[in-house]
Amino acid sequence: MTEMGREKKQEDIPEVDYVDRNVVNIRSVPHVWDNQALTRLSLSHNKLTDIPPEIADLVNLEVLTLWNNQITELPTSISTLPRLKIFNVGMNRLTVLPRGFGSFPSLEILDLTYNNLSEKSLPGNFFFISTLRALYLGDNDFEMLPGDVRNLTNLQILVLRDNDLLVVPRELGELVKLKELHLQGNRLTTLPPELGALELTSMKSVLRLQHNPWVPGIQEQLDERGCIGVWEFIRTENYKYFYGRQEVSNTPVPPKRNKDRKVSRQTTKQTC
Repeated sequence: MTEMGREKKQEDIPEVDYVDRNVVNIRSVPHVWDNQALTRLSLSHNKLTDIPPEIADLVNLEVLTLWNNQITELPTSISTLPRLKIFNVGMNRLTVLPRGFGSFPSLEILDLTYNNLSEKSLPGNFFFISTLRALYLGDNDFEMLPGDVRNLTNLQILVLRDNDLLVVPRELGELVKLKELHLQGNRLTTLPPELGALELTSMKSVLRLQHNPWVPGIQEQLDERGCIGVWEFIRTENYKYFYGRQEVSNTPVPPKRNKDRKVSRQTTKQTC
């Protein structure tokens, strides 16, 4: 094979899987840069702390998996990847997302599980990724979500488990395509009656509400009939009346759980 042939073969690798290789610098990974054929890049279980702006040059990339690294920030350019459909940057150390992060033109699945994100971490256009079908925000520090979540009109899966949520927005009830909603492990006491418009109690749906400090009426339904009972309850006129009064009452705020032992909170050890 000629030298030109060898170079061509190297450049035309569509998938690069460099999992669990103790990678510290993404620039050192072979077959990535100047590889216009690259569509899938997996760098899970490494020691990456940042992603360079040049990631935007991988214009044919469709799947980017960075699960379980030590990434503290992402470049603004990452949201310009024109064909990216699946982006997994879960189990890292993100505390903020870059400006314009919601500009992805083709993104369908976004996994931000197990970081240190909150509502203050999100850029203004975060909830405007109209192509998004699945959003995983579990194991973060959200206390609320803005009403802009209504703009995720194609969303089918929303995971918010194990955050610090005190409320969920009534606009969530406008996401008519939603088939999975995970709210377990938060600080929720009530649910907006508008959520009752969502069809989440069929055999093909998933609804998780456990491990919240619910008001007695919701907790009783959950204990007796499970999530189906809760959903039927929040659709009743009695509940709507109760919820309206609850909103203006001075209900004590449930305490936060101690998350200091989260891996994502630990200081990164410097290596030589």
